[in-house]
Amino acid sequence: MLLIPCPYCGDRPETEFSFGGEAHLKRPDPGSADDAAWAELLFLRENTKGWTRERWRHGAGCGRWFNLTRNTATNIVGDAYAMGAPMPDFPKASGS
Repeated sequence: MLLIPCPYCGDRPETEFSFGGEAHLKRPDPGSADDAAWAELLFLRENTKGWTRERWRHGAGCGRWFNLTRNTATNIVGDAYAMGAPMPDFPKASGS
């Protein structure tokens, strides 16, 4: 089981959270975007093997959304940070 560091409540088990997908997606302008732009937002994801940035919601705790760095190949959890906060760098250690 993952231990996820909620930036508001501290470390909690993953069962308290809901995954919200890839973080930092650029949303198209609703007034001028065509169908292709909306399809790209809704259906196309990076699906990175390795370090990525994700959105999570602490549903069984504070109920707040936040971003998290996680290695999808090893499930190592990195930094958690508030929505709108600067993106932290990915860890540089080998094997993590």
